[in-house]
Amino acid sequence: MTNMTGSSRRIALLGIPIDMGASQRGTLMGPAALRTAGIKPVLENLGIDVLDHGDISIAQVVPATDPIPAKANNYRDIQAWIRALSPRAYDLTTSGAIPIFLGGDHSLSMGSINGVARYWHERERELFVLWLDAHADYNTPLTTMTANMHGMSAAFACGEPGLDGLLGDEPRASISPAHLDLFGIHSIDPLEKKLVQDRRIAVADMRAIDEFGVSVLIHRVIERVRARNGVLHVSFDLDVLDPGIAPGVGTTVPGGATYREAHLVMELLYDSGLVRSVDIVELNPFLDERGRTARVAVELIASLFGQQITDRPTPSNALEPDRI
Repeated sequence: MTNMTGSSRRIALLGIPIDMGASQRGTLMGPAALRTAGIKPVLENLGIDVLDHGDISIAQVVPATDPIPAKANNYRDIQAWIRALSPRAYDLTTSGAIPIFLGGDHSLSMGSINGVARYWHERERELFVLWLDAHADYNTPLTTMTANMHGMSAAFACGEPGLDGLLGDEPRASISPAHLDLFGIHSIDPLEKKLVQDRRIAVADMRAIDEFGVSVLIHRVIERVRARNGVLHVSFDLDVLDPGIAPGVGTTVPGGATYREAHLVMELLYDSGLVRSVDIVELNPFLDERGRTARVAVELIASLFGQQITDRPTPSNALEPDRI
């Protein structure tokens, strides 16, 4: 498989219509809204072969019987989605395509990252995760203030305890906290903040973005991944954007990233040639304004995969074949 440039690029779309992890229902309509906003044709216009696998189903998932943790709302329902998604994420990554997981709330990342990490770990490659989000999502059942599981997804991906039976028989493939970058954060709970500090997780909050700019901070992430010959998963929560440009999310926080800051992040990630999988989460069409947030999401994903205002020479590192 080549990097993100080249005529043989392939993307696999998979919808995960889950909304039990959040306090506000409606993200189950997110995959349909992203399709309506044109995510497939927009990517195809960039010369990418796109295969839409439809929405994942949990109809065949046998209910689990592990003890339900305290302070984990809708645990059994979310568990079924995660147990269904993790092996699908693994299979899609194995196919050689770049999977884009269409959400759905951020709890889906417990399954998408687990499956992707399992694939890369088997190939002795380190998976890094860029968490573009207004929130750290690094709570556990012991630290959470709300018990909403979309706020535990990054912690679960890093192997934190508290949801140990979530995957059932599916292998757990955690990443190191040193491989997680929280980017655009502007809301964090007190106990969650202490846990993030204890784990020495890299955080680029909005103060840092204001002070240094997204270019400097994203280049730091890119260089860390490249130095380890790693690959990058981008977990993109639309609430990282300022509500003025992305109102269709359930947990809006004022002071988010601007339209141009977000596009620059995506453009620099495309230039890096490191992105191998993507989540798009927390789009709630019920709260949106005539599809505005869905359209912004599709525009940003287009930038992540090479759409440019003017043609620029592609960096040589983005042309090199992937080393597996």
